[in-house]
Amino acid sequence: MMGEIRWSDIEAGLRARLLPPVIPPGAMPFFSLSYLLVLFFPLVMPRFPPVDWTTTLLSVLMFLPMYFGFYWLRGWRRFATLVGIVALALAILPANLFANTYVIYACILSAHLSVVEMLGIFVVANAALTGTVYLLGGPATTIGLVNVLSGGMAMLGCRAWYQNACKNQALKLSQLEVQRIAALAERERIGRDLHDLLGHTLSVIALKSELAAKLVDRDIDAARIEIKEVERVTRQALFEVRRAVTGMRAHGLLAELANGRAALASAQVHFDYQVLPQELPTQAENVLAMCLREAITNIIRHAHARRCHARLECGEVSAVLEISDDGVGGMRAEGNGLTGMRERIEVAGGRLLVESQKDCGTQLRIELPLAHPEPEAALTAARHLKLVASR
Repeated sequence: MMGEIRWSDIEAGLRARLLPPVIPPGAMPFFSLSYLLVLFFPLVMPRFPPVDWTTTLLSVLMFLPMYFGFYWLRGWRRFATLVGIVALALAILPANLFANTYVIYACILSAHLSVVEMLGIFVVANAALTGTVYLLGGPATTIGLVNVLSGGMAMLGCRAWYQNACKNQALKLSQLEVQRIAALAERERIGRDLHDLLGHTLSVIALKSELAAKLVDRDIDAARIEIKEVERVTRQALFEVRRAVTGMRAHGLLAELANGRAALASAQVHFDYQVLPQELPTQAENVLAMCLREAITNIIRHAHARRCHARLECGEVSAVLEISDDGVGGMRAEGNGLTGMRERIEVAGGRLLVESQKDCGTQLRIELPLAHPEPEAALTAARHLKLVASR
């Protein structure tokens, strides 16, 4: 662990010093440097022509600034940098025939340019390399063909990877924008609902409270009736506000299932479910969706499972959601997440059954009534308001 942390710190430091804050999508600057090892293949190849290692090492020191500089530059300066890398390869060929490595680097980096510039670099670089090897009396045809094939495949692969990375980046930005717009629209909807709800309700409460104050000295019975009406309107307002806020925080059950499948897939857990689209009361659906989210979070964090299954059965008076996995099981005590889930279910009038045997996975069974009275919190708040008003 310490080695991994140390390497990540070193890589972060090198990135901050050698690379711009934003590099092209799909770029692997440090990983690609491993190809420089090809320059030292003559060390393990018998009967290879003598190599000037001093010149080879100096060429590496000259190549690295051009390599990292390519990511900082824009426009024609990038093109000029690639031309410089090709020129370095041609200059070092007499000292080391494996200097064609630099030409392949130029082909790979050219994938970040336009198609015309990329093809121009590829054709000119390989033609110059083949001609230089021929003038030096080397195997021009063999080296030229090998370089065209290896450099061409690397260039096209890098180009495809680069374009795919750009598309993924654009898709991610689009998804973030959609989420931002959806969140903004939801906030605006909740704001309108609360404004319409509280604006009318508070006006009614203010008017009835003012009327009750005037009736206290003249007609105590009428004042008592108005105070009871204020109590009724307040309880209804508390219930409506709670429902609106719950709707803001919760997603639909089907949406939560889709999000859960994506989250579990990223954790390499196969998730299948048997849930048919059906109309559920808003409160019940919100409770089931939030419980499903918490269950999936627990599976990802603790279960070490490979498969997970969810099934929803709805009757006329109740709904049953079962969630099971094939993880390690053997849960000894309920954590904060499971405790909060149980409390949420019990507030809604349901119950939670948990079965977790060691090496047999965990099964959750959520039984929830579809018709449930006003939330207990709203009733408690109303009773408190009544008590305060009586003092």
